[in-house]
Amino acid sequence: MNPMTAARSPLSPADRPTLGLRERKKIKTRESIRAATYALIKEQGYDATTIEQIAERAEVSPSTVFRYFPTKEDIVLTDEYDQLMAEELRARPAGESWMESVRHVMHLAIEANDREDPEVARMRAHLAVQVPAVRSRMVESMSSTGRMLRDAVAERHGLDPDSLEVRVYAMSFIGGLMEASMYWAENGFEGDLNGLVDRALDVLERGLPTENP
Repeated sequence: MNPMTAARSPLSPADRPTLGLRERKKIKTRESIRAATYALIKEQGYDATTIEQIAERAEVSPSTVFRYFPTKEDIVLTDEYDQLMAEELRARPAGESWMESVRHVMHLAIEANDREDPEVARMRAHLAVQVPAVRSRMVESMSSTGRMLRDAVAERHGLDPDSLEVRVYAMSFIGGLMEASMYWAENGFEGDLNGLVDRALDVLERGLPTENP
C-alpha cells in the first residue's frame, strides 16, 4: 500500500464495514432486481423488458421493484458505489491534491465494478448511448451524485457546498466522467475505461490539448 493512502478503503470488499441483517437483505434484493433486469435486457432488449417480468425473474413483487427503484432506468443506472465513493474521498490524506484523490477513487470504482461483473459497465454505457430514456435519466441522476461530490469538495477545502464555484467544479467532474463513459460505448468499448477517465480528468486539470491525442 502506498504510505500516503488511507488505511481504510470503503470500495475494497475486505475493508467495507459489516452491515446489519436488514441492510444486507436490502442490498441482496437490489442486486437480485438488477441481475434480473440485465439478464432480461440481454435476452430481449431494453424496451421489451417490463417491470412485471423483472419482478417475476427476481422473485419479488412489482411493488417491491418500485420501492427500490422508482423507474426502470434507475435499475440500470444506480449502484452501491456513490456513497462509498464519497466516503473514500473523505478518507484520502489531507495533503493529497484533489485531482489525485478523484483519480484514485474513480479507478477503485471501475475496478470494483469489473470485479463484480465487467459486462455491467458496458451494458450501462451502451444503453445510455442507445436509449433516450436511459440517457435522460442519467442526466437527471447526475444532480444527486453531484451533490455528494459537492459536499466532499467543500469539506476538503473549507468552502460552502452551495456556492456557485463549488457547484460548477463538482458538476464539471460528473459531466466529464459521463462523457468518458459514453465515448467508450460509442467507440465499441475500445481501450481501457480507466485510461479514458484519466484523459477526461487531464482536460479538467490542464485544459484542452493543443493537438489531437
